[in-house]
Amino acid sequence: MAKFTNLDVSPAFRELTNLRPPALASLLSAKRVASCDIPMGGGLSFNWAASPVDEAILDALRRLALEQELVAKYRILVEGEIMNPGEKRMVLHHLARGQLGAKVEREGRDLREFYEAERKKAAEFATAVHSGAIRGSTGKTFTTAVQIGIGGSDLGPRALYLALERWARTEGRARMEARFISNVDPDDANTVLDRCDLERSLFILVSKSGTTQETLANEVLVRRRLEKAGLESARHMVAVTSETSPLARNPGYLASFYIDDFIGGRYSSSSAVGGVVLSLAFGPETFAAFLEGAHEADRLALESDVSRNAALLDALIGVYERNVLGMGATAVLPYSDALARFPAHLQQLDMESNGKRVNRDGASLAYSTGPVVFGEPGTNGQHSFYQLLHQGTDPVPLQFIGFRSGQTAGDVEVEGSTSRAKLQANLIAQIVAFARGKTDADPNKSFPGGRPSTLIRGERLGPAALGALLAHYENKVMFQGFAWNINSFDQEGVQLGKVLAKKVLAASGGGASGGEASGGGASGGEADELLAAYASILLPRKI
Repeated sequence: MAKFTNLDVSPAFRELTNLRPPALASLLSAKRVASCDIPMGGGLSFNWAASPVDEAILDALRRLALEQELVAKYRILVEGEIMNPGEKRMVLHHLARGQLGAKVEREGRDLREFYEAERKKAAEFATAVHSGAIRGSTGKTFTTAVQIGIGGSDLGPRALYLALERWARTEGRARMEARFISNVDPDDANTVLDRCDLERSLFILVSKSGTTQETLANEVLVRRRLEKAGLESARHMVAVTSETSPLARNPGYLASFYIDDFIGGRYSSSSAVGGVVLSLAFGPETFAAFLEGAHEADRLALESDVSRNAALLDALIGVYERNVLGMGATAVLPYSDALARFPAHLQQLDMESNGKRVNRDGASLAYSTGPVVFGEPGTNGQHSFYQLLHQGTDPVPLQFIGFRSGQTAGDVEVEGSTSRAKLQANLIAQIVAFARGKTDADPNKSFPGGRPSTLIRGERLGPAALGALLAHYENKVMFQGFAWNINSFDQEGVQLGKVLAKKVLAASGGGASGGEASGGGASGGEADELLAAYASILLPRKI
């Protein structure tokens, strides 16, 4: 069994803090660009040439990985050890895309077989919808799938759908359009529904517990719109939930697909949470290719040699930047418009996982953990927040993502180069500009340089590459959580607000009391007065 210890007791970490950081401008060279490249699955590679890591620091990172038993902890995770101590659960999102170790069983059930059976069930359902064997209540075929969910039930699947939408159209893989309803703000649901042909729309309600407040409110809104249009809502809605939720085996749904407590919401895109909508939108074979790419990246993340394990090295570089160089944010910058919503998914994945201030045993930490994560596609971001990244007071590590080829066939040549070439030229220029900077007699035009970055690159963004990209970041976040000795698989930070929201609604006659938040402090005279004061100026008038 691996030993869980805090980062700051590791001799290798103490050594890291005593090493002089290298001058990035002089460290980066053409030879280094060619040598600092690691395969990461799905045809992608991770290039760390522009990171602030020389041989001495790399050696210390290797020792840190061994001392913190990062790969060993990954191995026991995939084989079913309890790795979410707060909820006393296994962590099995890797198992949804392939077996990596020994069989994992729960109460006599082979969980790999369970996840694979649900994938096949979703594939068969999608095939029946595409063939017209399953139709809406007026006999018309479905052309649009609408996912109703929030958090991990929305951000990951939405980002993945958008990432493959244009690829699927180009490759003749587009089967259905997909749309998403997440916010409990009724303007969100009403805007989506106004743009749908309800007769030909199939709704996917996603809630593992079957009690998610925002999702259930949106379900009621959708059902009322369907019934107002003269449609049988039960023939236009499926559920993705757990077998113990009130949604399971419910006649109000056309079909049900199951997940379990061992796959957290932000890690659930490889399960039925992402599989149903992606199989409907692009066909089951596309989702299967996505899983294959993710599984390849998962296998590579088991490599014990840091210099051949992209996710592990990415994680360790991030720990060095956060805990030694004191950099508190990370920018994810995909030079691919298809990945427009991918940084938003990574915000949840990283910040909900590693935004923790106590270790796995509940003891306060004396060092920083997860960074703030943000990002936008290039070149849009260059005309937005890159000013701060280049010349701001606080250096921010950058994670670039780029592809040689686009997803669509059309391009134009302007001023001697194509749009695709211009995109790639901008990406290349940014990496070098951030690293090397520029001196100028005018301080306003001087760039300090020394701004570190990494690059994930590939030929073209397709399902296998997307799967590997997703798995890479999931594994990076996991390794960093192990290094920091925190629980990356619970999310108590989102609970208190939910409890207080229910309290406000109950006090206003709009819902049942949510009870007390764990650890106390959710109610009391002064807190109740504050809730009431804000309720008086913000709650809508009763209708």
